[in-house]
Amino acid sequence: MTLAADACMTMAEVRAGVDALDADLVALLARRFAYMAAAARIKPDRGAVRDEARKAQVIANAEAAAVAAGLPAGLAADLWERLVEASIAYELAEWDRLRG
Repeated sequence: MTLAADACMTMAEVRAGVDALDADLVALLARRFAYMAAAARIKPDRGAVRDEARKAQVIANAEAAAVAAGLPAGLAADLWERLVEASIAYELAEWDRLRG
Protein backbone atom coordinates (compact mmCIF):
# COMPACT_ATOMS: atom_id res chain seq x y z
CA MET A 1 0.00 0.00 0.00
CA THR A 2 1.29 3.44 -0.88
CA LEU A 3 1.16 6.45 1.36
CA ALA A 4 -0.68 9.67 0.67
CA ALA A 5 1.70 12.29 -0.72
CA ASP A 6 1.56 14.41 2.43
CA ALA A 7 2.47 11.37 4.57
CA CYS A 8 5.62 10.51 2.61
CA MET A 9 8.84 10.99 4.56
CA THR A 10 11.33 9.48 2.09
CA MET A 11 11.96 9.61 -1.61
CA ALA A 12 11.40 5.84 -1.75
CA GLU A 13 7.85 6.43 -0.49
CA VAL A 14 7.32 9.23 -3.01
CA ARG A 15 8.61 7.05 -5.85
CA ALA A 16 6.42 4.13 -4.78
CA GLY A 17 3.40 6.44 -4.87
CA VAL A 18 4.31 7.80 -8.28
CA ASP A 19 4.91 4.30 -9.66
CA ALA A 20 1.53 3.12 -8.34
CA LEU A 21 -0.22 6.12 -9.86
CA ASP A 22 1.52 5.56 -13.19
CA ALA A 23 0.22 1.99 -13.23
CA ASP A 24 -3.27 3.31 -12.49
CA LEU A 25 -2.98 5.88 -15.27
CA VAL A 26 -1.96 3.20 -17.78
CA ALA A 27 -4.97 1.11 -16.75
CA LEU A 28 -7.23 4.15 -17.17
CA LEU A 29 -5.74 4.86 -20.60
CA ALA A 30 -6.46 1.27 -21.60
CA ARG A 31 -10.08 1.76 -20.51
CA ARG A 32 -10.28 5.04 -22.45
CA PHE A 33 -8.92 3.42 -25.60
CA ALA A 34 -11.45 0.60 -25.24
CA TYR A 35 -14.11 3.30 -25.62
CA MET A 36 -12.31 4.52 -28.75
CA ALA A 37 -12.53 0.98 -30.12
CA ALA A 38 -16.25 0.97 -29.32
CA ALA A 39 -16.65 4.31 -31.09
CA ALA A 40 -14.88 2.91 -34.16
CA ARG A 41 -17.26 -0.03 -34.15
CA ILE A 42 -20.35 2.18 -33.78
CA LYS A 43 -19.59 5.10 -36.11
CA PRO A 44 -21.03 4.39 -39.56
CA ASP A 45 -18.44 6.30 -41.58
CA ARG A 46 -14.77 7.14 -41.22
CA GLY A 47 -15.40 10.87 -41.52
CA ALA A 48 -17.32 10.78 -38.24
CA VAL A 49 -14.20 9.78 -36.32
CA ARG A 50 -12.72 13.30 -36.22
CA ASP A 51 -15.14 15.67 -34.50
CA GLU A 52 -13.44 18.99 -33.78
CA ALA A 53 -16.34 20.32 -31.68
CA ARG A 54 -16.22 17.22 -29.44
CA LYS A 55 -12.43 17.45 -29.25
CA ALA A 56 -12.66 21.06 -28.04
CA GLN A 57 -15.33 20.09 -25.50
CA VAL A 58 -13.25 17.21 -24.10
CA ILE A 59 -10.17 19.43 -23.76
CA ALA A 60 -12.15 22.26 -22.16
CA ASN A 61 -13.76 19.83 -19.68
CA ALA A 62 -10.37 18.41 -18.70
CA GLU A 63 -8.86 21.86 -18.35
CA ALA A 64 -11.73 23.09 -16.16
CA ALA A 65 -11.49 20.00 -13.93
CA ALA A 66 -7.72 20.40 -13.65
CA VAL A 67 -7.93 24.06 -12.68
CA ALA A 68 -10.66 23.25 -10.15
CA ALA A 69 -8.30 20.62 -8.68
CA GLY A 70 -5.59 23.25 -8.28
CA LEU A 71 -3.39 22.24 -11.19
CA PRO A 72 -1.62 24.89 -13.26
CA ALA A 73 -3.70 26.47 -16.02
CA GLY A 74 -2.88 25.01 -19.42
CA LEU A 75 -1.47 21.75 -18.08
CA ALA A 76 -4.50 19.60 -18.85
CA ALA A 77 -5.16 21.35 -22.15
CA ASP A 78 -1.66 20.46 -23.35
CA LEU A 79 -1.88 16.86 -22.15
CA TRP A 80 -5.40 16.33 -23.46
CA GLU A 81 -4.51 17.74 -26.87
CA ARG A 82 -2.00 14.91 -27.25
CA LEU A 83 -4.34 12.36 -25.67
CA VAL A 84 -7.26 13.24 -27.93
CA GLU A 85 -5.10 13.23 -31.05
CA ALA A 86 -3.70 9.82 -30.08
CA SER A 87 -7.25 8.63 -29.44
CA ILE A 88 -8.38 9.84 -32.87
CA ALA A 89 -5.45 8.10 -34.55
CA TYR A 90 -6.25 4.89 -32.68
CA GLU A 91 -9.93 5.12 -33.54
CA LEU A 92 -9.16 5.68 -37.23
CA ALA A 93 -6.86 2.66 -37.29
CA GLU A 94 -9.49 0.59 -35.50
CA TRP A 95 -12.21 1.79 -37.89
CA ASP A 96 -10.02 0.74 -40.83
CA ARG A 97 -9.18 -2.62 -39.22
CA LEU A 98 -12.82 -3.45 -38.62
CA ARG A 99 -13.84 -2.62 -42.17
CA GLY A 100 -10.69 -3.53 -44.07
